Amino acid sequence: MYRMGMMSLLASDAGVDAGRCMRMALVHDVAEALVGDITPHCNVSDEQKYKLEADAIQQIKQMLGEHTYAAQEVDQLWQEYEQQSTPEAHLVKDFDKLEMIMQAHEYEQSQGLGLQQFFDSTRGRFRTDTGRAWAEELVLRRQQAAAGA
Repeated sequence: MYRMGMMSLLASDAGVDAGRCMRMALVHDVAEALVGDITPHCNVSDEQKYKLEADAIQQIKQMLGEHTYAAQEVDQLWQEYEQQSTPEAHLVKDFDKLEMIMQAHEYEQSQGLGLQQFFDSTRGRFRTDTGRAWAEELVLRRQQAAAGA
């Protein structure tokens, strides 16, 4: 949790509003904390996932006060992410994929698991130069770790 926010902080040279990316990543992470981490391997349809996350966003908005500025910003950031309507949303989506494969790589190292399917599910799906470069770096480090094992 919050790794996407940290990635946003580190990506200040990606040509996007890093502050907006951090806020969007935090909204995504808090909603995910309420729903649970739904991976491509959970057999949850896109429609079901959207409904679960929309319900989580509604819960957050209620906690903040439905008509407050904060609640409106949470909703706006979530909609922007879901609609992939801005360069910031594209980058944060890439960070979500990166976070998944980073976690898979950590599990491979700490638990001796083979989690190639997570890497396969993201191959060729990064939309930003930053996302592609960071994914390539992670794959390279994973290969180096496997060769050194």
